[in-house]
Amino acid sequence: MNSAKMSTMTSVDPEMRALLLGAIPALRAFAFSLTRDLDRSDDLVQETLVRAWTKADSFTPGTNLYAWLFTILRNLFYSEQRKRRREVEDADGVMAGRLTALPDQEARVELSAFQAALSTLPANQREALVLVGAQNFTYEEAAEICGVAVGTIKSRVSRARGRLIELLGMTGPDDIGSDGMTLAAMGHP
Repeated sequence: MNSAKMSTMTSVDPEMRALLLGAIPALRAFAFSLTRDLDRSDDLVQETLVRAWTKADSFTPGTNLYAWLFTILRNLFYSEQRKRRREVEDADGVMAGRLTALPDQEARVELSAFQAALSTLPANQREALVLVGAQNFTYEEAAEICGVAVGTIKSRVSRARGRLIELLGMTGPDDIGSDGMTLAAMGHP
């Protein structure tokens, strides 16, 4: 490794390093919600951490680190999407094959149905719902991450929740499954 890279790596605050490492699970979940592919989501998280590590001096202490990281991740994802426009996704059916599995319990069936329904939502609605419902960002933080107005985020989350209720054939709160991901996305504690 050359001395310039080594200097950059050692100049980062150990506290920042710990914060970045602590954010990995949330980043992985958000990346997977965007890509729906474990390998791509891990690559996206890695690129996000590299970008954050090298640009740590541009982070303002005292502000929301997760919002900053999610913004980096989101921007990287959409940059990658623009580059991939001409590629054919899942030409050999590998992704579709991963979506089918024989469930071994009711909760797994419910989670599978929820994930399938979630994947049918438009990307902007799914993104807003994951940020607010699963990652516990406020509407304001989610709006900042997505670069849109707070009202737009509220609208996207509302439409996404309504569509999920419709897709899952739900009639009320008693129909909501017991797993945390479903409960959070549907707006219930």
